[in-house]
Amino acid sequence: MRGATGSDQTALERWRRSLADGAAPVPRFDPADGGAAARLLVLLETPGAAVNKWDVVSRDHPTGTARNLTRFLAEAGIARADTILWNAVPWIVHAPGERNRPLRRAEIARGLAVLPPLLALLPRLKVVVLAGRVAGEARSVVAAARPDVAALAMPHPSPTFVCTSPDVPRRIADTLAEAAALLNRAR
Repeated sequence: MRGATGSDQTALERWRRSLADGAAPVPRFDPADGGAAARLLVLLETPGAAVNKWDVVSRDHPTGTARNLTRFLAEAGIARADTILWNAVPWIVHAPGERNRPLRRAEIARGLAVLPPLLALLPRLKVVVLAGRVAGEARSVVAAARPDVAALAMPHPSPTFVCTSPDVPRRIADTLAEAAALLNRAR
């Protein structure tokens, strides 16, 4: 991962491994992103069923969500080295080969409970973008754990949502433009 010391990256990976268990694996952070040096956390919902193929949370996957997120971040002028992607529920909860299913309340609560230690491992963090309804539930967790960090909510970048209304892409673009402005002010 770029821009952080090896010990910072080791701490992130050690934290990630602590979440994994045999029944519910946790994908790795994308080494092409900013890692522990990130100033922007994009918090999505949960790893999709297809992530089993890649074992990493990445905007480089050949999915509509990844393509949309990449495009919106680029249009906002947010550098990849400034970002880290993660999920409100970091475990792969979908059975291999199965379609995504709605998350259970207990899964969401468990995911939100492990978010504060991640936030503590991101010392340069300035903004958390909460992408979608489930990630939006993390707003109070972010506020309590990191009151110095702005939390912005936007619709999930999945094609399922982006294509529902012309208002959805506009709201995503507006939120990421606001995040970019906050990052520029914090330099």
